[in-house]
Amino acid sequence: MTESERFKITSDEYADLIIDYNYDMGILAQYPNASYNIINQRYAVLNIPVSEMTYNAVYKYGYASIPKCYGLMFERATELDGNYYIQNLPAYDYDGEGVLIGFVDGGIEYRNKAFQYDNNTTRIVSIWDQTIESPDRYPADFYYGTEYGREEINLALQSKDPLSIVPSTEINGQGTAMAAVAAGFNSNQFSFSGTAPKAEIVAVKLKPAKPYLKEFFGISEEALCYQENDVMMGIKYLLQVAKSLHRPIVIAVGLGCNQGSHIGEDFISRYISEVGELPGVAVIVAAGDEGNRYGHYYGEIGSPNIYNIAELNIGSENENFSMELWGYPPNLLAVDIFAPNGDFVYHVSRSYKQLNTIPVYYNDTVIYIDNRLQEPFAGSQLILFRFQNAAQGVWSFQVSGSHDLVNRFHIWLPLHQFLRNIYFMNPDINTTLSIPANTVNIITVTAYNPVVLELYYYSSRGFTKTNEPKPDITAPGVNMVIPTGIDQFAYFTGTSMACAYAAGIAARLMEWGVVENNLPNMDCTFIRYILTSSARRDSSMNYPNQNWGFGILEENVFGDIV
Repeated sequence: MTESERFKITSDEYADLIIDYNYDMGILAQYPNASYNIINQRYAVLNIPVSEMTYNAVYKYGYASIPKCYGLMFERATELDGNYYIQNLPAYDYDGEGVLIGFVDGGIEYRNKAFQYDNNTTRIVSIWDQTIESPDRYPADFYYGTEYGREEINLALQSKDPLSIVPSTEINGQGTAMAAVAAGFNSNQFSFSGTAPKAEIVAVKLKPAKPYLKEFFGISEEALCYQENDVMMGIKYLLQVAKSLHRPIVIAVGLGCNQGSHIGEDFISRYISEVGELPGVAVIVAAGDEGNRYGHYYGEIGSPNIYNIAELNIGSENENFSMELWGYPPNLLAVDIFAPNGDFVYHVSRSYKQLNTIPVYYNDTVIYIDNRLQEPFAGSQLILFRFQNAAQGVWSFQVSGSHDLVNRFHIWLPLHQFLRNIYFMNPDINTTLSIPANTVNIITVTAYNPVVLELYYYSSRGFTKTNEPKPDITAPGVNMVIPTGIDQFAYFTGTSMACAYAAGIAARLMEWGVVENNLPNMDCTFIRYILTSSARRDSSMNYPNQNWGFGILEENVFGDIV
């Protein structure tokens, strides 16, 4: 990437692709019309003219290379329903001092007192705002956005007009809420404290997904979503800051996606799995808020049945959306599509050969279909359906199998916030973990209400598609009283809140292990071991559990190790 090319990163006239060039720069040279921005020695982001992102882009570039759309994992309560959780942990010997907690999200409200010391100076080490362009203020080798350091943030806090110095703000509130839950400074009001109140903060404000990508996947213009490649670059930035300061870091990811194989082998999952192996680094991810959203279907085909029918309700006329069917090897699946009035629309045949994208026309409805067996890392069949102007009513997908084996398959819709009244008539609540929560070398956290001891109703459930035990742990995440805005409190619910809660506990462990040199090579695997082994478990349940993981997070995890 050169200075003259960097405008392509943020320009709506250029599309993005994620490439696994595997340490071979010659692979990048195969794209002569593209500019590229390096994530690490294995992954890079290519920028190509948006005109090349045609209807058959999946056929041309591969499904894995097209960035997926990520959404937030929280909801804000307008009023309490009679029970809420006030965060007020008892004092321990460890409070995260010397540890960084990094957030890749919608930004942070740096003016909030929860992120300041008693002398009104900031506890935020730096902010990388991907949405603010400046000629020379981007982090080294990132080529977009603007970086604001501690000194500049302190100047802003002393100013009568802070935003004239550091104009980075947050609108949706999740990033600020997560930072407060994990690392908010003690507040007498509401008896609030973050779980690691002396940890310091690094924040990334993601830029919104480009219009072409939302259009490609049928996501409305007003939906708030972020691109997979920007999330990966955000994680890279957090690692770079931690390395420059020689500090351990806990990375909290409160985002999720439903696009992909759900086995932890897509680009972002492989990347953060590698990150989780680094000493002094832990990656904590929200399980997702897709349980009880009716966005997942699971089917089996075995004797004497020769097919399985998935029924999808489309509640409004002229809807745009995508849907993914993933099989299991070595089976090969076929699908017959039927319109709401019973008309046969199209037969997706079994084929080992990679076919071009198939456009199917039915009255005003258009369906683009990609039938793929050669997706990197997935190892199973993908049939991607992209609907435009879908007719209202219940569509039927008759799935048939091959060979004499039991044929199993999953169908996932996008995140619920990207849809409008579209759902399966006979959904399956399990295997609804959002990507990258199904990644092995990270810590996946789901949410519960610690007042009534109930799992959050919309928490995504495990296990992964390959039956790996996830989530790992359950933490408070329902009706959390959290500082937001500048001097306000609000009530947040979601697995992102539970993720932040666990991130603070992980920072306490990092302080003991890395900062105090008790275990200087402490990594994500070791922290997951401590959190899961010390978890509180119900004798009436089996563990690992599809809903609760290995149990409820024990805040005082030091009893067995100190």
